[in-house]
Amino acid sequence: MIINKDRLYQYEARQRWKVFLFTFAALIAGASLFYTNYLVKSLSQSERTKAEVWAMSTRSIVTMPDVDDQFISFVYAVRDSLSIPAIITNEKGNIIFWRGLDSTKTNIKELVDTADQNLVYDPIYFEKQLARMKRNHSPIDLQLDTGEVWSVYYRDSDALRQLRIFPYLQLSLIALFLIIAYTVFNSIKKTEQNLVWVGMAKEAAHQLGTPISSLMGWLELVRTKFDAEEDNILNEMERDVKRLEIVADRFSKIGSTPTLSSHMVFPVIQDFVQYFRVRTSEKITFQLTGDKTVEAKLNVPLFDWIIENLLKNAVNAIESEGKIVVNIIDNIAKEEIFIDISDTGRGIPKSNFDTVFQPGFTTRKRGWGLGLSLTKRMVDYHQGQIFVKESELGKGTTFRIILKSNLRYEPTQV
Repeated sequence: MIINKDRLYQYEARQRWKVFLFTFAALIAGASLFYTNYLVKSLSQSERTKAEVWAMSTRSIVTMPDVDDQFISFVYAVRDSLSIPAIITNEKGNIIFWRGLDSTKTNIKELVDTADQNLVYDPIYFEKQLARMKRNHSPIDLQLDTGEVWSVYYRDSDALRQLRIFPYLQLSLIALFLIIAYTVFNSIKKTEQNLVWVGMAKEAAHQLGTPISSLMGWLELVRTKFDAEEDNILNEMERDVKRLEIVADRFSKIGSTPTLSSHMVFPVIQDFVQYFRVRTSEKITFQLTGDKTVEAKLNVPLFDWIIENLLKNAVNAIESEGKIVVNIIDNIAKEEIFIDISDTGRGIPKSNFDTVFQPGFTTRKRGWGLGLSLTKRMVDYHQGQIFVKESELGKGTTFRIILKSNLRYEPTQV
């Protein structure tokens, strides 16, 4: 298989840059998550230390004998300094003390009658909080002088819980911003490229107009001077000049919305194949098969361009002699038309099935690599699809075009 090394290198360079940028972004995201997890672990350990201090101060309050009031105040201050929610249970699992929970609720019924009327007896709330704390962390055991063991449960502070999710939220917002920015800039880039393409195409059509008109005039002059109205050579030359007129018309239509009208697909393709066959090597045979009655909405000059590009691509793929088959299939179930163009050429690697339609990708030593890219765009104009149906190295390739059928089939009444 012959590859245009310069253009392939450019394409591969773009691919490498994409991989590099994606890898770099992944490293940044990984480093951010790693550092955040490090902070979370550090803060989590710090909160557990605070919980242990709170647990020990609580045990001291319960077990210490009569001591100086100042020391007692210090111990209470230490205990009350804990900012994270916590619950103490006895050996039976009953809640005997809590900290940092909803101050308007209690699990002690007697407090509701003696305390503020706004206090609510809600043991279910405390059970839910306890279950949540058990899922978060292992308990801190308190051994009392009486031999009884209390368990201290706690959960992460609000700041720590927010820190856990912050990097994911941050990376999601950054990714969303990059996606939007990429989409916008890519759209701007494509718009600029389209404007350049349209300008160049229309200028080419304008420049071709004058010499084509002159050639038509010279042909008529030759016919008149040499009385060669039916000369086959001149007739073929005239067909080529008219073909140039069609090409110029194609370029003038780029950038404009093409007008589509209903045509029978088989004769349209047949006319072009007959024109193309006599301008190709006799070692390459052409065969047109399939349904002759299907109809689709076509812009004939642009559709001829599609077939021309695919046939040229097939001819270039055949090294010496071979065969090109165009088969038209009516898919009645989906009301679609399949046009398969097969050749016996070099074939395409599976890895290139999608990239062959990228601008600049070519398998020839010379060429811009724009034929299949333009072909895909013109198929899009016809609201159709094109793709590599199948290919095998050394055996050939089949491209498939899918168009909407202009015929509607009614189910048979039984």
